[in-house]
Amino acid sequence: MNILGLARHGLNSFEQVAIIGVVFTAFISLIYAWLLRGNVLKKDKGTPKMQEVWDAIRIGADSYLSRQLKTILPLIAVLTIVLFFSVYVVPPSLEATHEFGDNAQIAVAIGRTIAFIMGASFSLLVGQLGMRMAIQANIRSASAARRSLNESLTIAYYSGTITGMLTDGLGLFGGTVIFIIFGAAAPDALLGFGFGGTLLALFMRVGGGIYTKAADVGADLVGKVEKDIPEDDPRNAAVVADLVGDNVGDCAGMAADIFESYEVTIVSGLILGLTLVAATGDLKWIVYPLIIRAIGVISSILGTFTVPIWEKMPKKGIFGFLHAHDAEDAMFRSYEVSSVNTILWAFLLAIFYANDWKLAALTTIGVVLAVAFNPLTSYFTATKRPPVKEIVESTSTGPATTILSGLSVGMESSVWALIVIVVSFVFALLLYNGEGAAYVLYAVAMIGIGMLSHTGNNVAMDSYGPISDNANGIGEMAWHDLDDPETKKARQIMADLDAVGNTTKAITKGVAIASAVIAAVSLFASFFIDVGRVQEAANAAALAAGQAIPFEQLLSDTGIRVSETAVFIGLLLGGALPWLFSSLSIKAVSRAAGLIVLEVRRQFKIPGLMEGKVKPDYARVVGISTAAAQKELIPLATISVLTPLALGLMLGVEALAGFCAGIILSGQLLAVFMANAGGAWDNAKKAIEDEPRDPKANTGKGSERHKAGVVGDTVGDPLKDTAGPALNPMIKVVNLVSLLAAPIIVKYAGGSGVTQWVVWSIALVMVAVVGWAILRSKAKAPDMKA
Repeated sequence: MNILGLARHGLNSFEQVAIIGVVFTAFISLIYAWLLRGNVLKKDKGTPKMQEVWDAIRIGADSYLSRQLKTILPLIAVLTIVLFFSVYVVPPSLEATHEFGDNAQIAVAIGRTIAFIMGASFSLLVGQLGMRMAIQANIRSASAARRSLNESLTIAYYSGTITGMLTDGLGLFGGTVIFIIFGAAAPDALLGFGFGGTLLALFMRVGGGIYTKAADVGADLVGKVEKDIPEDDPRNAAVVADLVGDNVGDCAGMAADIFESYEVTIVSGLILGLTLVAATGDLKWIVYPLIIRAIGVISSILGTFTVPIWEKMPKKGIFGFLHAHDAEDAMFRSYEVSSVNTILWAFLLAIFYANDWKLAALTTIGVVLAVAFNPLTSYFTATKRPPVKEIVESTSTGPATTILSGLSVGMESSVWALIVIVVSFVFALLLYNGEGAAYVLYAVAMIGIGMLSHTGNNVAMDSYGPISDNANGIGEMAWHDLDDPETKKARQIMADLDAVGNTTKAITKGVAIASAVIAAVSLFASFFIDVGRVQEAANAAALAAGQAIPFEQLLSDTGIRVSETAVFIGLLLGGALPWLFSSLSIKAVSRAAGLIVLEVRRQFKIPGLMEGKVKPDYARVVGISTAAAQKELIPLATISVLTPLALGLMLGVEALAGFCAGIILSGQLLAVFMANAGGAWDNAKKAIEDEPRDPKANTGKGSERHKAGVVGDTVGDPLKDTAGPALNPMIKVVNLVSLLAAPIIVKYAGGSGVTQWVVWSIALVMVAVVGWAILRSKAKAPDMKA
């Protein structure tokens, strides 16, 4: 059997059929997304007043993404050219030479470039289409709340599922097609695929995060604290920008973020798998992860489809235990359905195809790891848990103690999140330690594959949050007759769904951060392989004999020795970069929020606005947020791309390895700290808002405790929705750039004579550009009058 020429890669009949089945599954995922889209769009869009509010949100989000695309396209074009010619600086890998012969160099150059464009395009599609679908769903979810909770939940969740299925389908299709074309030489092209997706995710995460939190902070400080009006009051000029921000930040940004994690885990898994194929001659190491991803897609379809069913189950009787008490319960039950299905088929596949039950155990560890972040994140961020209750109590003594309590919660949560990840790594070590370092590193990559096998569920849960938030905002701005029983019921339904959305967003942020760390560790292992390939190419004896250098020897030749000064320098600088990156992100939010505060205050002084007789100028605040977000895109991306290159060229590949290790550790701890501290502050504020309003008892909205809670939430907003999430793609951008540049650095860094002068000159220019990027990012905001 030779389907599509797959036999040339050494695949047997079952493996050929399985690979085609994987591609077919990717199309099933996309078809499911299309069917769900039709199901959502046929729902009604509510009253004319609701559509007026919705139209302002839609126009603001569309204009932001259009402007963002114009900003980033020139940089994408430059990097496309650089990637094409980078292949000509060092010889192609042995695998590429064996696969394509004398045409290896041009084949890899074209393949890597097309893969880069494909990865960037897929990431862009997931973000843009996911955001546009979320906007279509928010008004329909709000309208459905007038009829039932289940219908409103179904619309919001199924819309998020569309984004999740796009992520599954495009990610699986891209990685599998590259393997079908390139076979053993796939890593050469897969790096471009991963880099394209990760870079776009960085742009969308940074830009969307700055936009959404600048508007949110500005709206809260003036509206809630100064004017004591509700969160989505239509008199607040920043309220539309805030609702737009939910879409460009939490929908477009998060979708692109999880998509690139999905891409990168496939990339690193196949790179490490191909190393084991070279050592053992068994193709199961690359076929198994692809099939598992396909199984995960089917499991996600089964799980997401069942969400509306759980609420309809009888509350009593033999099936009473299946009844979902709220929206969060329904989503978690659906996730469990997906998990059980994936684990079951993983063991069947591992036992009857791979003849290695340990592969299924790794998949199970990954699935359990994702599930474990649900209760872990919920413990530190849910309103009914002790950490958030402690923050609520601290609001009685003012904003300072509120902030201190939140900082404490965030710091502790980061430690436990790291321990959970470490435990999964320990299991990988226990399972494969006796078989060598290559197997252990592959095992870590397989845990990442298992963890993101239910990306459809994860993205659906995350997108559900901003959709329900927007729906609640539309209802608050459009429904004013609070004495009407139908309106009161609909408002309560939307408030309940919105509250669940805060928890699901926090959980998926935890999963995204953990998956980013595992993907980065896998890329870190791939870094040694890339360095070893250059050493292998330089080893004339090995080339002549056609032998590969054992992986353990590569590790001993290129391993990190912290005792070496260059490695330690890299470790320190790598640990520092996430802090610089976060500082610049938060500073950008602070500057933009300051401008929005001034603008909202100015508009509140307009005669008739507070009385509702004059409509605010929403577009002006949208423009301020858009401009602030675009300003930071190029500088922060420049810092992420050029810093590892400059360090590697000046201090060598060992220092670069230390740099990658430092950024993984520091970035993970900082990202979890910021995400959970922000989430805890947010829910502490919401817990106070749910209290009965009593000025004498200092409870409820408008109380001094509430104002302290708003201050804590305002401080936490840029942490949990801007700086923290932006670290995920930044960590992987640095690791992928290091991986792509490693062969060049090994060949040219540390040379002598003219080569050394040229290398150092290029490195110093890069340092100067990084300095410019930092100064550009720190530049003061323009004067409001200007």
